[in-house]
Order: sequence, then structure tokens, then C-alpha cells
Amino acid sequence: MFICSSPNVVPRWLQVLLTEKFYNACVIHEDAKKNEKNVYCLDCCISLCPHCVSPHRSHRLLQIRRYVYHDVIRLDDVANLIDCSSIQFYRTNSAKVVFLNQRPPTKIKGSGNFCSTCDRTLQDPYHYCSLSCKVSHLVKTLGSLSGYLFECNYMPLSDSGLDDGLIMTPDSVLEPAGSNRTSSGSGGYDGVDCRTTLACTATTEIVRKKRSGVSTFRPPCRPACSPVTEISVNLMNRRKGTPQRAPLY
Repeated sequence: MFICSSPNVVPRWLQVLLTEKFYNACVIHEDAKKNEKNVYCLDCCISLCPHCVSPHRSHRLLQIRRYVYHDVIRLDDVANLIDCSSIQFYRTNSAKVVFLNQRPPTKIKGSGNFCSTCDRTLQDPYHYCSLSCKVSHLVKTLGSLSGYLFECNYMPLSDSGLDDGLIMTPDSVLEPAGSNRTSSGSGGYDGVDCRTTLACTATTEIVRKKRSGVSTFRPPCRPACSPVTEISVNLMNRRKGTPQRAPLY
């Protein structure tokens, strides 16, 4: 956890950024939808919900994102304010992100590279698992952040706004930098073939319509990619003939 220091050592905007609780419901807009406070105003040192942003449009704004209950921020954004070298970053939706605060250390420790502050396992050649860990380590070893802070007078939100597709949920894929993992789908999962999905959908539709007494079937997306053939449809829709009684002897 980040320990607050004197404003002469750590600027107030950075202290508040690393200690603020994001994604809590906004008290002012508690009845509105999407009222989570996921924007940080560096000039006012407060967290904002999307409905509170308008009066702060001329200020320096940072969008906070979340991955599995942990706050992350785009590397390109925070790198305008502080030196983020040696912080392990991750990729999601082609964007690089870093964690704001340290996470619980890994349960299984082995030989390798560890965070200089919290001993979390890292990839080479990184030394910190989060921005908070780097700030804490610099303050502890050097006594200041001199030479690591940058002056940035203009930092608006992205042109596409808050819903730019980079807000992460627990279902998002977060890959370490340098990962060789490949994915066949845009979400990074073990891709599901379109034809398999359509086959399952078409078969389910056939059974549903047979039970309801409807014999007409129009398979989806046919004939472009539907794997269900006319023969299989006719076989499933074929009615039984009139039963014949066995002769009596």
C-alpha cells in the first residue's frame, strides 16, 4: 500500500491518485446510470463520474480502468506525468496499461525477478509491479522524485470519450508484456468457429420447431456459412408412416 509522504516529496495530485478509491458510486448522481467514479482530475485532485466531467473539460483528466477489482491506467497517459520505466506493463485491446497500486504477492515464489517493493514475481527486466511500488521505492531510496516527474499542462480525455472499448471487465484479456500468447478471436479466447456455433443454433431451432408442430425451417445465414444441409433437414422433418398391425395366427 502506498504511504503518503510530504507534499515536498510527492506532489498532491500523485498522492491522491494512489490513495483514491475509484469506481465507487457518485453521491451526486447516485440515481443515474454509469455513475462510477472512474475519471481523475489532476488539477482538482478529485475523482469524477462521467456525469461530473463537463465542468472539468479544460483540466487535466485521467481515465481509470479496472481489471478484476484492481485499478489500471494507460501507460501512454501516465507516462506524460512520471517516468514509468521498469514498471511491468500489460496489453489489453492493443493498449498498454500499468497497475496503479501493488497487488497481493504471488503465493508460489521461485527463483526469478521480483518487485523491489512488494516481492511480486515479475518478468525480466522489470523492477516494479505498479506505479505505487515505483514511487514508494524511489522515495525510500532517493528521498524524492526529482528527475522523474514531467510537466504536462494539457491532458484531455480521449476523443472517443469514456466508452472507448478499453474499459476492462473480469472477462477481458490482460497479457503481460512480451507474452507470446496468440488468440483467434478479438477477445483473446480460444476461438469458437463460426460454423460450429451456427450448427448448434440451427439444430436447436429444428428441434424447437418440430416440438411446436412447425415443419418449415429456415436455417440462419444460409447458404453462406450454415453447415446444415437440405438432406439433414428433410431427414429430421420426415414423418413416420402409418403403423401396420402384425397378422394374427
